[in-house]
Amino acid sequence: MEQLITFPLMLVIVIVTYLLNSIKILSEYERGVIFRLGRVLPVPKGPGIILVFKPIDRMVRISLRLESLEVPPQDVVTKDNVTVKVNAVIFFRVMDPNKAVLEVTNFLNTTSLLAQTTLRSVLGEVELDELLGQREKLNIRLQGTLDQDTGPWGVKVAKVEVKQVDLPEQMIRAIARQAEAERERRAKIIHAEGEMQAAVKLAGAAELIQKQPAAIQLRYLQTLVEIGAEKNTTVVFPLPIDIFTSLGKFLDKASS
Repeated sequence: MEQLITFPLMLVIVIVTYLLNSIKILSEYERGVIFRLGRVLPVPKGPGIILVFKPIDRMVRISLRLESLEVPPQDVVTKDNVTVKVNAVIFFRVMDPNKAVLEVTNFLNTTSLLAQTTLRSVLGEVELDELLGQREKLNIRLQGTLDQDTGPWGVKVAKVEVKQVDLPEQMIRAIARQAEAERERRAKIIHAEGEMQAAVKLAGAAELIQKQPAAIQLRYLQTLVEIGAEKNTTVVFPLPIDIFTSLGKFLDKASS
């Protein structure tokens, strides 16, 4: 009698233990891809409490949160034959858990390797100036290329950011010399424009003085005030320029 009671009790304990072990809890951001007798169920399970009946069922947890993946530094030869080291950061999320499990062995590792090759191929088609000055445009191009390739896996690439570009030491010095030459060019242009504006103003002043001869005398007096304020021991006698003009005409007549 005791054996008959013990066996059903043990059976109940085994069944209860099996059911408790079959209970799985998935977070709000998780989905469970269930393989039942080797065939995947059409709809992923979760979130919340689900039942996974082993060994009939096998579950693969997939996170739907945004993932970040850092691409290691890659040696890139640009279109103008400059070797640089470039690394980037990729932000992506799983949109279809079933495809992420069925279409690729490890979507994280595969996305990382694909990002490395895409980074080298895309940046190898641009020149160094474009790589340094149009980074936002290149980020959009990288994101579009990666998203197109990862779409069949159920992975959506949300954003790609080129993180750092390391230049060779010789190229850094060449860029510094180029920047210095550019600054000198701008300084010379600004100086030439200033000289041109000053010449225009002086021509206008000369034209005004020619119309009003008395203005030159006022300039003489103003110059005396400025010189006297700086050096009180200096005595200056203004000599009108007209005297030299008249003297020149007199000497020409005398020589003729």
